[in-house]
Amino acid sequence: MRIALVTETYPPEVNGVAMTLSRLVRGLRLRGHDVEVLRPRQRQELAEAKAGGVLASEDFLVPGVPIPRYPSLRMGLPVVVRIEERWRTWKPDLVHVATEGPLGLAVLFVAGRLGLPVTSSFHTNFHSYGGHYGLHWFQDAALAYLRWFHNRTRLTLVPTAQGARELTDSGFRNMGVMSRGVDTALFSPERRSAELRASWGAGPDDPVAVYVGRVAAEKNLGLAVKAFLRLRELEPRARFLLVGDGPERAGLEKEYPEFHYAGMRRGEDLAAHYASGDVFLFPSVTETFGNVVTEAMASGLVTVTYDYAAGREYVRSGENGFLADYDDAAAYLRAVETLAAERGRWAEIRAAARATTLGVTWDAVVARFEADVERARRV
Repeated sequence: MRIALVTETYPPEVNGVAMTLSRLVRGLRLRGHDVEVLRPRQRQELAEAKAGGVLASEDFLVPGVPIPRYPSLRMGLPVVVRIEERWRTWKPDLVHVATEGPLGLAVLFVAGRLGLPVTSSFHTNFHSYGGHYGLHWFQDAALAYLRWFHNRTRLTLVPTAQGARELTDSGFRNMGVMSRGVDTALFSPERRSAELRASWGAGPDDPVAVYVGRVAAEKNLGLAVKAFLRLRELEPRARFLLVGDGPERAGLEKEYPEFHYAGMRRGEDLAAHYASGDVFLFPSVTETFGNVVTEAMASGLVTVTYDYAAGREYVRSGENGFLADYDDAAAYLRAVETLAAERGRWAEIRAAARATTLGVTWDAVVARFEADVERARRV
């Protein structure tokens, strides 16, 4: 099958969505499918081009502009003519859209003109971000737009059955599930580094709490900080490591200079940062899945997260991590207190977390995607 996959976030800019799509593309190609990624050229690639470098990419690249509040990422422009010209010569059997922005709209228009079947995936709860930026009016409008967009495709895939039910209740049609795998060879307790821990000021027995993700309001970072401060009251030698970047970082560094800010990390470097911690604090309430939860579990961390998305799918509270009732800050802080009280069981919990993820493979995810979109294509 010849597949055009349309997205904004894709390597070299790496986040959870980009990682998922990268794995999907790789897996589909290994299964013999001809996959072309349609995406905007990202900032790093623009810098390389200006420096006289040669862009080494097999992707179909289009112009882009910086995403508001995330200037390091660019969203594609609706270059309808270029897309139509390309697809008249390289006609895909299926178009899969993983972005609802201007580029995604252009793709829906062109696919409609050419009679191409379209499926989509719902990766980010953009409609829930408004409340974190004082834009509550934005939520209903954004949800209405997302519903209109995805209902124009034959199938919309979300990471969890819970998410599919919630969107169906909100008027979305033709929902399916495409879960997320985790690379347990990359994310592993074996990457734990005493040297790295020492660079954070942590001794062998000092608990290190880790946060990985965008350093942004929609990730509920204020509660992550409160949770760590509560942990530190109970464990005075605790350290806090934040991996990632974003608009809230400068303010946090000013208010809490004792925290360690690692910035963006990738690959084995990221895996070592995970594995060198002990506790994973992730109180976000805006995830469709939350790849970082399974990455932390695979790395052998004791995870504290909310009972939804990846947490609901994989965390068994008190056995391989700890859960709190969704969006209940007091419950989250109580879960952290329980975690501290159970420190004598951390080794057991960490081993159980690791064991849980060994069955969460990308091969199974790709196989299910292949079957689902093939059925949708033939409708």
